[in-house]
Amino acid sequence: MQKIYPDAAAALDGLLFDGMLIASGGFGLCGIPERLLTAIRDSGVKDLTFASNNAGIDNEGIGMLLRTQQVKKMIASYVGENKEFERQFLSGELEVEFCPQGTLAERMRAGGAGIPGFYTKTGVGTQVAEGKEAKQFEGRDGQMEDYILERGLFADLSIVKGWKADETGNLIFRKTARNFNQPAATCGKVCVAEVEEIVKPGELDPDAIHLPGVFVNRLILGAPYDKKIEFETTREREAA
Repeated sequence: MQKIYPDAAAALDGLLFDGMLIASGGFGLCGIPERLLTAIRDSGVKDLTFASNNAGIDNEGIGMLLRTQQVKKMIASYVGENKEFERQFLSGELEVEFCPQGTLAERMRAGGAGIPGFYTKTGVGTQVAEGKEAKQFEGRDGQMEDYILERGLFADLSIVKGWKADETGNLIFRKTARNFNQPAATCGKVCVAEVEEIVKPGELDPDAIHLPGVFVNRLILGAPYDKKIEFETTREREAA
């Protein structure tokens, strides 16, 4: 199967439709599939639901799609660095489902494993638990404890960014850029990945592969990338 496409628009051709659910890797601006997000914006598709740790920052990452009002709903953990997200949320323009960070990662992993739901203690007794089924299970100390049911995420499309890939789609993520990319990649009906380098099969150390190529349907070379920084903090030069 030929997995390599010439660019992001070609890799997404035939996959996008209004109202779809997209699982997107990345954490802040670290490891975000920026070429694919730009192509989604340029496609004009709308009423999207994104499952992602956060929505990037203003006009970067998913923030680009918020600016163009192509996102209807966010399933996210942390959204504190995006003023447009805040404005749309407070004005009622954007639906938001807040999800604890570990629970969101597990929801993606569960979806990728074909698990429709799981019970967790995270969120018990808080607003996170409202409207969710609760059951008691025996805890580590032998006492019965409350757990809430969380649903696995089954996305229409997964978009992720890797460091290196071979032509069959085996992927390596670089350091903290692995973040949500690995679980997000597995929970979509189709996974499209962008990477910094593509090598021949056999050139990657099998022990170093984080995501087997069986999960990756389409692949693009996204390099070169600009290193974007969320917060730039400087200090005044001290007098000599």
